[in-house]
Amino acid sequence: MKAAVLRAPGKIADRPLGIEDVARPEPGPGQVLLRVLACGVCRTDLHIVEGELPFKRPGLIPGHQIVGGVLSGGTSGLRVGSRVGVSWLGATDGECWYCRHDLENLCDSPTFTGYDVNGGYAEFAIADWDFVFPLPAALDPVRAAPLLCAGIIGFRSLRVAGVQPGEKVGLFGFGASASLAIEVLRSWRCPVYVSTRGASHRKLAESLGAKWVGSDTDRPPVELDRAITFAPSGDVVVAALSSLHKGGVVAINAIHLDRMPEFDYDKLLWGERQIRSVANMTRADARDFLKLAADIQLKPKVTTFTLDQANEALAAVKNDGIDGAAVIIP
Repeated sequence: MKAAVLRAPGKIADRPLGIEDVARPEPGPGQVLLRVLACGVCRTDLHIVEGELPFKRPGLIPGHQIVGGVLSGGTSGLRVGSRVGVSWLGATDGECWYCRHDLENLCDSPTFTGYDVNGGYAEFAIADWDFVFPLPAALDPVRAAPLLCAGIIGFRSLRVAGVQPGEKVGLFGFGASASLAIEVLRSWRCPVYVSTRGASHRKLAESLGAKWVGSDTDRPPVELDRAITFAPSGDVVVAALSSLHKGGVVAINAIHLDRMPEFDYDKLLWGERQIRSVANMTRADARDFLKLAADIQLKPKVTTFTLDQANEALAAVKNDGIDGAAVIIP
């Protein structure tokens, strides 16, 4: 099969992904073989490819927002020919304290798709059958792909922040995940305030119903109940924290953060304001979000790339060169 392969981390400008012919994977016990129909491009992929996360696997095929058709290895719940989604959390040990207490996103020995094992920047992929999610046959695979990480992790961020219907919520950064989270918030009747860099991102936020839009570290004109940061910047976290009323919560939706700058405790954190990190997702998050996405007919804005354009797709994400999500179609 053809795949985009990472032999060693490198800057996106140096085109670190090579398009190669590699052996098609063979499913083992408890796995399914998928024909990849689409694979979303995530900022986490960028952190992996550029070496901001520890490099684990020479010859890695990235990609963890996979929409695929089951070719073999199906079960009673996953018939051959059915369409499924695969996300970042590819497996857990099922035995550690966290798994036994319904916190599988914090598993001590997780397997991450497109990082610990090969992912979906390829024509075929394999996945553990109990970590894939059936998708409606009528769902467009290109628009479904961003739902499988950007959508799920954005939804989990709202949960970690403790968002309740009708609350005032700030989104700091407005890439693929935030552009899906705002749709959920609107369905919950939450006024949404967006701070983000880039005129095109601000325009997109306005078009999706944001009540107020400002630059990346601007404070909204009202005190917020909750805030979620999507940019991997400590300065943005402090800006979000400064926008909360007492008792408010900031959830950091980032697997990598540049730094956490010094800030004034008395003015920003005191008053039982909270900073929480968002770590991965659970299968329950995925199932709940995908049901909600279907109920509200969520259709993310996407820009498509061929497999040969995998480096260009990552560059578009890095440089905020597109609105919404980038999706690779093998």
